[in-house]
Order: sequence, then structure tokens, then C-alpha cells
Amino acid sequence: MVDPKSLFSLSDHLEALSKDGDPLEVLQQTVDFEYFRGWLVGGLGYGDGAKGGRPPFDPVMMFKALILQAQHNLSDARMEFMIRDRLSWLRFLGLSLGDCTPDENTIRHFRNRLTETGTLKRVMKAFDWQLQKKGYIPMSGQIVDASLVPAPKQRNTEGEREAIKSGKRAKDIWPDEPNKAAQKDTDARWTLKIGGKVRYREDGTALPMIALPVFGYKSHISIDRRYGFIREMAVTSASAADGRLLRHVVSTDNTGSDVWADSAYRSKRNEKWLSDRMLTSRIHRRKPKGKPMPKAIARANAAKSSIRAHVEHVFAHQKNRFGMFIRTIGLARAEAKLTLCNLAYNFNRLIFHERRQSMG
Repeated sequence: MVDPKSLFSLSDHLEALSKDGDPLEVLQQTVDFEYFRGWLVGGLGYGDGAKGGRPPFDPVMMFKALILQAQHNLSDARMEFMIRDRLSWLRFLGLSLGDCTPDENTIRHFRNRLTETGTLKRVMKAFDWQLQKKGYIPMSGQIVDASLVPAPKQRNTEGEREAIKSGKRAKDIWPDEPNKAAQKDTDARWTLKIGGKVRYREDGTALPMIALPVFGYKSHISIDRRYGFIREMAVTSASAADGRLLRHVVSTDNTGSDVWADSAYRSKRNEKWLSDRMLTSRIHRRKPKGKPMPKAIARANAAKSSIRAHVEHVFAHQKNRFGMFIRTIGLARAEAKLTLCNLAYNFNRLIFHERRQSMG
């Protein structure tokens, strides 16, 4: 038999977690989660309890749970289990052993309410204000890029695919199969992901590229060059053209006028749009059709790439650490998922900067 005296008490166990460096304690100390309470309560429209019934879970606690879910790419059912299973998560959420914890339906309902009311977007903007109050003012220009985020593949007939492309809703395509319609994502699209660096033959013609089919959505972001925080975002289907989203993710708050992006964003329309707003285009130039790339343009593009590469680090962080994958159905829910991923990234980025400052 195990001697009860040899067992850790709960407080000793939590103290040991802190001593070993609980990352959630660092997150709690760095991000002022109470700052979001006003936006969460106002956006969700919580009542005063006069009608009775079980009181809702604390909105700040639920928001923190969504951040944990985004960081670990968990389903709602798995999230319900992990909250009950991990002591460090319970402590981060302000819960104790034996407390009532949110189930998967509560988690899903809370996230849907944040999405439907637009509260999640306001919370992300509120965090940007919090960053600026801390001195992280967007400066030195901004970098724009997009990345594909896969979703579960859809198996549809030719006629069903044509109906989806024409803009029909799932319940109109499968009117006699409501259960099937509920599981069909008519917002996600197929596209080809062209991989690797473009290489050319001696005569200037391009070598064949590897093309992988991807079904899902596309995350469009802009980061400030100085601190690397995600300042603006947009979400589209995977087939959307990157260049058309430039004006939706470029911010006018940045103290620098330079805008970096790859050649997919270069067009006369975008160049004029930037110029009209006194922004300086640092967008890559394309290779002349049927001709080799001029050395001057190649050198200029290489110089731009050394700066533009910083936005690739953001997507690498999200994909490697958060395992970005869209489990939900529909553009609105995909946007909620990616907004939470962007917030989680910004929280981690703030920890990085605060830790670096404390170390001098």
C-alpha cells in the first residue's frame, strides 16, 4: 500500500508545476484577460439573472478556454475532457477540483455567440489597443501574406459541385437530407498549392512546379514589421485571389508607409490604391513573360524577401504549434477559428517581447 504521507497534496502539486515553469502562468501574468470582460459581457448580452435558471459560466473564463482550444487544435468534445483532466488548465481557468466545468455544447454555443454578435472581432481589436497602451505601436511598415488552411474534404457529385459553385445553400442542394446538408461545407473550396521556389532553365523558361490540391480556407493577415503582431486579418475560401484582399488587411495605423507582399498582390489596381493612401509599395515584381528575370529586379526582390519572410514565421508558428485545421462548417465559423488562432499567436508574441525586455 502507498503511504498517504508520501503523496503530494494538491497545493504541493500545483506549486511543483509552477516551479517547473507552467507556461499558462506566464500567459496569465502577461495578458490582462480582465481587460476583455466589458467587450465579452456587452457583446454576449448576458442578463441580470432575474429570469432565473442556471447562471452562465464566467465569460472571461470561457474566452480563456477558447484560447487554450486554439493553441492545441482541439475539438469541443476533446476540450471538455482536457479541462477536467489537466490541473494546470483548471488553475488557468480559475476552477478547482469538483467545480462544474463547461461541456462541449457550452463551449460550442459560447464560440458561436461570439461569432454571431461580432464580439470576437471586437476582442481582437481591443487587444490591439492593449498592445498600443503597452508601447507596441505598429511601426516600420507592414507585411501582408496569406496561407491555406485545410478542412475536411467533401465528396460531391458533379451536379452538387456545380450547385455549390453557383452559390446555392446546402439545404437547397439536399432538401430531403437535412442531416447530410448539415455536414456539407459549401463555403470551402479546392485550390492548388504551388510549392517550392520558381527555378528557370538557361533559356529563361520556368521549370515545372509541384502542385498539391488543397480543400479549405485561406487566412489573410498583415503584421507590423517592428514587433510582428498580427494587426489585421481576413478569411476567405481557399480559391480566393490573394491580391483582392490587400485593401482588407492593410492598416492605416502603421507609422511606416511601406507595404511588403509577394508578387500575387501586384496589380495596377493595388498599386493605385496604395499610392492614393500615400503608402509605398514594396510588393515583389513579376518576371516578364517569355523573358528571363532582369538581374536588377531579381536583386530588388531578394532584398524584399529578407523582410517579407517574417510573415512566413507567423504561419509556421501557427501550423507547427497550433496545428491549424478547420473542423467546423462554414465561413463564419472558420473565421472564428482563425481569429482565435491569431489572438493566441499575438499572446505568445507578447510573452516573447515582454520576456526579452525583462532580460535587458
